[in-house]
Amino acid sequence: MFTSLFHDSRRLAMSRLLILYTGGTIGMRPSPAGYVPGEGFAERLAAQLAAHGGEALPSYRLVEMAPAIDSANLEPPTWNRLVEVLARHWDDHDGVVILHGTDTLAYTASALSFMLGTLDKPVVLTGAQIPLGQPRSDAPGNLALAMQVAAHPAAPREVCIAFHDRLLRGNRARKVDSLAMAAFDSPNAPWLGEAGIELRLEQVPTLPEGTPDFSSVAFEADRVGVLHCHPGMSPRLVETMLEDSRLQGLVLLTYGAGNPPGLEGHLMERLQRATESGLVVVNLTQCHRGSVRQGAYASGATLNEAGVIAGQDLTPEAALTKLQVLLGRGLRGMTLREAMATPLRGEMTAPAAI
Repeated sequence: MFTSLFHDSRRLAMSRLLILYTGGTIGMRPSPAGYVPGEGFAERLAAQLAAHGGEALPSYRLVEMAPAIDSANLEPPTWNRLVEVLARHWDDHDGVVILHGTDTLAYTASALSFMLGTLDKPVVLTGAQIPLGQPRSDAPGNLALAMQVAAHPAAPREVCIAFHDRLLRGNRARKVDSLAMAAFDSPNAPWLGEAGIELRLEQVPTLPEGTPDFSSVAFEADRVGVLHCHPGMSPRLVETMLEDSRLQGLVLLTYGAGNPPGLEGHLMERLQRATESGLVVVNLTQCHRGSVRQGAYASGATLNEAGVIAGQDLTPEAALTKLQVLLGRGLRGMTLREAMATPLRGEMTAPAAI
């Protein structure tokens, strides 16, 4: 639980950027027990930016989450709180940078893309593998890139992730490495930009621009689940999960091009009963790259017959958060099914184009 979640820690007249600090490794300090949240983040941030070309960076206003969160403990209601802060400050800034822990950064980027919808300015998330101020920290470079992108007149008007000289579409990104500095990538989509000697923004198809939707989403626990197929998967456990009346959306992670285990017919039978009762099931591949081609093999074709939606090249993070947001906005039945099968914010390749 959080009380008075945000407080202003720096006020600059005509500041170009809003920086939201939510917590994460970027603001931690070493201790005998490992990295822990550190005090005085505003002062440490200002000092580090000054030491890394601060005069050349856009002016900013920093808003801090109080208390800062460990991103592994992130819960969906926090996304509503972020949106509330954006709504209060949106018109006063040219762009937004959100500092976030890397563990769930891709989930937040995906969720915000669906919650906010069309944008008229960039929202750029970043974080760090090594805390600000520590030897070899990647925080100054990631932060400088995020700030430059958020203030750039040609930056894409969408939710992005800036990390290790890469600019990625937020709802296409995944954390792909727990130890490397290049922690994030978008396996099934081109980068939006790259920082070398110059910042190069790619000419990828742009998303529609417009006024963001700042309305809150009615998130509920137990509404969306994930079923990861594996050898030896128990029909009994599948049955138990699908019998939960609170479950309204399911991400199904299958093999290869979208092939599930048969479980001697039990899985297909139970999935069909579930979809007929209103459960929306989206099929994704467990592969790091590639897309679901539901029907390329007979085992996958049975999913079409069971009413399962082919998730194409959605990431698990995007599929999960898209279901959560759409259900929280009241979509049900065929309307929800159609929305899950359709690109809303560039999160997937349109079925006809794959």
